Amino acid sequence: MRVHIATDHAGLELSSHLQEHLTASGYEVVDHGPQEYDAEDDYPGFCIDAAKAVAADQEAGLDALGIVLGGSGNGEQIAANKVRGIRAALAWNLDTARLARQHNNANVVAVGGRQHTLAEATEIIDAFLAEPFSGAERHVRRIAQIAEYEANGAITAR
Repeated sequence: MRVHIATDHAGLELSSHLQEHLTASGYEVVDHGPQEYDAEDDYPGFCIDAAKAVAADQEAGLDALGIVLGGSGNGEQIAANKVRGIRAALAWNLDTARLARQHNNANVVAVGGRQHTLAEATEIIDAFLAEPFSGAERHVRRIAQIAEYEANGAITAR
């Protein structure tokens, strides 16, 4: 699986750690930046680039997911969710990471680097990446409604 990762300055240490951990675990990791610490950096571009890469890979039929990191993960999740086809979920524990995949087929996870130890954040990321989408009809239906709204600004089925 290919994993696209992006961060801001607050998640840079976690990003470096995760890149090493995930590569050692057999993932193909693509870093969308930043490459060095800058307390004034702007995360939207990095996170949007990672999300666009996930969407493109998935559209091409590749197995790909994304990770966006920041101090809280909130802004990074918001930025990633602006990309068509992306369902980014903020995960703060193992349950929210797993449920994001099981119920929402989230393809990007956001984690706050200032909210967790490296070990905790790594567990959350590992849980997200390992968890499959359930494929349950109700979840498929709901995701389709979100995609419909994203495409044309309306939901016909309720």
